[in-house]
Amino acid sequence: MVTPVTRVTPVASVDRDLLACQRFGDFREGTPVRRDPLPHPPSVRSRVPVLTAPVVVGSIALSLTGTPAIAVEPAPRPALDPALRDALASATRAMDAAATHTVRAGDTVSRIAAANGLRTADVLSWNGLDWSAVIHPGDVLRLTPATAAGPAPAPVAASAPAAAHTVVAGDTLWAVARAHGVSVAAVAQANGMGPDAVIYPGRTLALPTAGATAPGAGPAPAAAPVAPAPAAAAIHTVVAGDTVGAIAARHGLAIDAVLSANALDRTSIIYPGQDLVIPGGDIVPAAAVASVDTAALGLDEEQIANARLIIQVGRERGVPDRGIAIALATAMVESWIRNLDWGDRDSLGLFQQRPSTGWGSPEQVLDPTRSIAAFYGGPADPNGAETRGLLDIAGWESLAFTDAAQAVQISAYPERYGEWEAQAYSWLAALG
Repeated sequence: MVTPVTRVTPVASVDRDLLACQRFGDFREGTPVRRDPLPHPPSVRSRVPVLTAPVVVGSIALSLTGTPAIAVEPAPRPALDPALRDALASATRAMDAAATHTVRAGDTVSRIAAANGLRTADVLSWNGLDWSAVIHPGDVLRLTPATAAGPAPAPVAASAPAAAHTVVAGDTLWAVARAHGVSVAAVAQANGMGPDAVIYPGRTLALPTAGATAPGAGPAPAAAPVAPAPAAAAIHTVVAGDTVGAIAARHGLAIDAVLSANALDRTSIIYPGQDLVIPGGDIVPAAAVASVDTAALGLDEEQIANARLIIQVGRERGVPDRGIAIALATAMVESWIRNLDWGDRDSLGLFQQRPSTGWGSPEQVLDPTRSIAAFYGGPADPNGAETRGLLDIAGWESLAFTDAAQAVQISAYPERYGEWEAQAYSWLAALG
């Protein structure tokens, strides 16, 4: 607090000593001075100027006032319901997201969904995909649900289905379409699916009128005769070391065809002694199979089947080519790209992974698809955080080829991985 100072104009008629004694309370010549304040004579009081405090406003007034200022808190804003807030945020993200996304190398449905603030299940649903679907660079994915606001698409000629077909083991869209003399695109559109969709036994497919085509597709050639129904399916009994990919490659089939014929998906595990149906459809052209010069690659049939599986699993997980080449070279060093049921101590499989160090049970390590997925690691690692795969190593892309492989394998001979770098890229170019 500021103490005001009063300036008193000296007056000759006032005894200075008396004033001094009154102020300091001492004795003058042994006589105590009255301690009661003496009133000023009228002449003195009249000459004492009256000091009037100026009016002070603003922040200075707050600092000078004797009463502390009281901060008035604003009334609290009502809290927004968390569920409503989350819904609004989700709606905002969805509105800001692009309507479509063109797939690039390394993309996965889950990454695309996360980048646009969407749920993976929604993106799959909006694009007619399921969890086992594989996307490829150049594919265009819808990032918003279809609405009825736009004009209706042009109707398919004779769009009313004339019949229905119940899917049985071994069926594919291609085989069903051929058997009924219609295009694959027409069957796919009549059932609201993509032409590469996987169908399962027991599903009922609507069949468009013969000759119907999807919008934008050319008419079916008039001279093409109706192909006979596909040949009866064969049976393959699984043996140790078999994989769906290797079995499919051996019979010249797409992996999805074998999976569909046996009501399996890409996470399924097959066991020795299990009988698998080998469908007659979706045969890969012989020219495509024969184009691989196995002698030039230096690999036999078993190694080629396992190399293709390593490439396939890598593609499904969005692993770049360099990561797939590292996996191929690692498998060659560890097992000669063979699914070995023996190894150093308890090491097993393509990558000689050890059950005792957390890579899985012996049966899991001997499952090639699972062991390949564990080598790649990342968000889809079947071992979770128990082991560290290639994608879990920070900055693996900038490591030397052999160092990246060694970071996963922790081998006593790390320099061997780099010796297979050139061959690994040649296998990838020929088989992938």
